[in-house]
Amino acid sequence: MFDFQDLTVYKKAKDFHQHCNALTQAVVLVNYRKDQFSRASFSIILNIAEGSAKFSKADRKSYFTNARGSVFECVAILDVLHDEKQITTDHYRKMLLLADELSRMLFALIKALS
Repeated sequence: MFDFQDLTVYKKAKDFHQHCNALTQAVVLVNYRKDQFSRASFSIILNIAEGSAKFSKADRKSYFTNARGSVFECVAILDVLHDEKQITTDHYRKMLLLADELSRMLFALIKALS
């Protein structure tokens, strides 16, 4: 087993990605939106994994910062979907809670590496 697989933030990122993919299956989305949402949520996972392999604090911080940026990208997509009434307010709030938790965990990792 790789060390990053034990990280809580990695597990939360995988869970968030699964929720994002479930949303894209439940809602009819234009292909570019579906693709972008899926890629952004997947990017969170990949950046956490790749960042954990880096030796320098600066390199790890950069990858974790990119992962957090992808969380924000997902939130922006959720905002648009909610504004356009493609997802319910309840579903929107649940997704935002997951994103917020993930963002806070990544922020803590980033600050610890500063």
